Amino acid sequence: MNCEQIKEMLSIRRVLESFNLFPVKQNSKTAFYFAIDREEKTPSLCVDFAKNKAFDFGTGKSYDVVSIVQRLNQCSVSDALRYLQRFDTSFQSLKLNIIDPDKNYQIQEIKEIEHLALIQYLKSRKVYEQRYLVKEILYQMNGKNYFGIGFFNNSGGVEIRNKYSKICLGKKHVTLIENPQNEKKEICIFEGFFDYLTYLNLPNVQISNSDFLILNSTAMFFKVEEILKDYRKIVLFLDTDFNGKSLTDMIIGKYENVEDCSVLYEGFKDLNEWYLSV
Repeated sequence: MNCEQIKEMLSIRRVLESFNLFPVKQNSKTAFYFAIDREEKTPSLCVDFAKNKAFDFGTGKSYDVVSIVQRLNQCSVSDALRYLQRFDTSFQSLKLNIIDPDKNYQIQEIKEIEHLALIQYLKSRKVYEQRYLVKEILYQMNGKNYFGIGFFNNSGGVEIRNKYSKICLGKKHVTLIENPQNEKKEICIFEGFFDYLTYLNLPNVQISNSDFLILNSTAMFFKVEEILKDYRKIVLFLDTDFNGKSLTDMIIGKYENVEDCSVLYEGFKDLNEWYLSV
């Protein structure tokens, strides 16, 4: 396979994921990422999935899968091509070998949702339309192979869910999804990512008006206490159990202009459980 064929066949999304780079904002055709060569608060790297190319609005530079690897690894074209050999172009899936020496697991593959059991699980939770926001994770633990729906946090850890398990591989952390057009006006907070996916299904949702914070556990709230002070409005979609209610009360007492939306799903454990009943 020559260089031009690689540029056409390898998904730029997959290549970015191999560097643990994920969209801040996206739709079915394009996505915005933070720049790959500098720190920034507003994402300026626009990735066109149809053209399989990226454009940095901050520098005016364009990238394909080869040049983006060159930039990220500071390497030659030949070295970039060697890096891209790790990809299986027949199935367009990313082969990884992520090992945490302090854990007894190994992530073997990250790809789009394909397994029938995971598709059925997403449909059973009525969030199949949001499958582009999660990944299929194949991993090994204690010598046994497993798979699940994966949702990444801001430390590169991944929340794993399927019909039978609820675990986190890697470091536990929150997932903050910032909208560059929001300017810290509003943030919606969810306890788990299935509630976030459910929210996107609700009528009259204006995604462009909010940032989103998925705690992945109420215990992670301490990581974002200072961040929330920057927002003019905080909208809560926390669980209705003891931990969720306690955190809701604490946030209402600590910050101004807080809206508790749990009244919407009163009598149910969380937003997703309520949505399944309607």
